[in-house]
Amino acid sequence: SVDGKVKLWTPQGQELQTLVGHKDAVNNVAFSPDGQTLASASDEETIRLWTLDGNLLQTLKHNARIRGVTFSPDGQTIASSSTDKTIQLWNLQGEKLKTLKGHKKGWVNNVAFSPDGQSLASASDDKTVKLWSLQGDVLQTLEGHEDEVLQLAFSPGGETLASAGKDKTIKLWNLQGEELRTIEGHKEPIYSVTFSPDGRQLASTSLDNTVKLWTSSGTLVTTLKGHDAGTWSVDFSPDGQVLASSSDDATVRLWRLDKIPQTLHGYQGPGTNLALNQQTVAAG
Repeated sequence: SVDGKVKLWTPQGQELQTLVGHKDAVNNVAFSPDGQTLASASDEETIRLWTLDGNLLQTLKHNARIRGVTFSPDGQTIASSSTDKTIQLWNLQGEKLKTLKGHKKGWVNNVAFSPDGQSLASASDDKTVKLWSLQGDVLQTLEGHEDEVLQLAFSPGGETLASAGKDKTIKLWNLQGEELRTIEGHKEPIYSVTFSPDGRQLASTSLDNTVKLWTSSGTLVTTLKGHDAGTWSVDFSPDGQVLASSSDDATVRLWRLDKIPQTLHGYQGPGTNLALNQQTVAAG
């Protein structure tokens, strides 16, 4: 949260831990693949690594505000994106391994490893997405967004990349840099996009206060309404049955997707209104 705190919750909405140490807004958090370590990225120009019981393991200094953080699939490398237009690679001991430079005109808002761990993707205010080798070479520059690119996600199989933009669109790309589809439907900038674990769905959040579910090819399935302010981030549970969204209304909402008919994976026609069981977690 922007209050500088990181909170851990059970799926039932019970608070487990509040991790206190950041002195400025926390913009992003990520679990390690084994679920034993949490990384948090802050405007105070640090990444902090924590145990799940709240002990601080390492503090990584970036020398600029950090927008995004993620672990490699093998859990041995951390990538961070920053307002200094770079991506940094780190080991778990807090040592900087590599600095990736190539975005020229704006912040790097988000970074993601490919599922095989052999490449990275970054989203920037310069309206582009870049694909990188782990050695720091730019493999592809994806151009097509008309405004800042705010977040991105690889499909579980790694063959498709989704990017979300301030231009109110989601774009799907292949790894050769070709745009496959532009998805439109949100009325305000889109701040988050993610694939379901089985790769058959996409979820997105927007400053229009909604969460939208799409088929992986970009057909709207349903719009989840309940937040009272813009929605910032979204993620699926590992089993794909619960969706978590966070908002400027100071809540995290848990959406029970297993209560939606199984036709969720297909299109039900325009204007579909599915009843959802919803739980709200007060986030601060």
